[in-house]
Amino acid sequence: MEAARSGPGPKVSHAVADGVATVVIGHTAKRNALTPAMWRALPPLFDRLAGDPEVRVLVLRGEGATFSAGADVSALREPDQSLPALAVQAEEALAAFPKPTLAVVRGHCVGGGCQLAVACDLRFAEEGARFGVTPANLGVVYLSAPTRRLAALVGPSTAKYLLFSGELIDAARALRTGLVDEVLPSGELDARVADFTRTLATRSQLTQVAAKEFVAGRRDRDAYWEQRAAEQAGSGGDTAEGVAAFLGRRAPRFTWTV
Repeated sequence: MEAARSGPGPKVSHAVADGVATVVIGHTAKRNALTPAMWRALPPLFDRLAGDPEVRVLVLRGEGATFSAGADVSALREPDQSLPALAVQAEEALAAFPKPTLAVVRGHCVGGGCQLAVACDLRFAEEGARFGVTPANLGVVYLSAPTRRLAALVGPSTAKYLLFSGELIDAARALRTGLVDEVLPSGELDARVADFTRTLATRSQLTQVAAKEFVAGRRDRDAYWEQRAAEQAGSGGDTAEGVAAFLGRRAPRFTWTV
């Protein structure tokens, strides 16, 4: 198991165990609001974890009882800080992570915190979680990349509702609109996440990575992944291993990695 922490105060920490990298947003004094330094720390961390062959799944969560209240708004007073641009850089790095990503949401998931959650592949929430995209409350323009990603996930109407109003919605409505994938009762979220990520870590990374590319609409990469699929169908490849394991009624041992 690998672990790294940046000490007390606002921080982004991570640990790797059993194929799952867990990244924790920590700033409990401000409901895990992200400072400029925290935003800057995320892209290189995601890049490093993406290149770690031991990491098969990435989990993003907040420290304690809330996911994240978004960007630390006090930094907006500083003219040299461009929080929207920093947030987009972190969001894009997370969206580009080649392996499955899962946001685990408790409490508030608002503003830049919601932006990070939307950039994940999947979102599991605890009952009582609250979601919102709040730039209209501050007179901030939500930039094009997060706006389009939000609309692609929840549809134009819900995206406009969230962006126009800045109002928060509960977990039940987030589930109905597609903002989250599962809502769990209090006390069951961690067990469900552990079980689900354990499952993801045993599945074919070839299938998962190719699926992410296809869903993202990367048509220029279709030929590449079709060639990788053809290679893996041969002796020793993941496809051959999966078929052999199915016929032999055993767990597959997939070896292909990014």
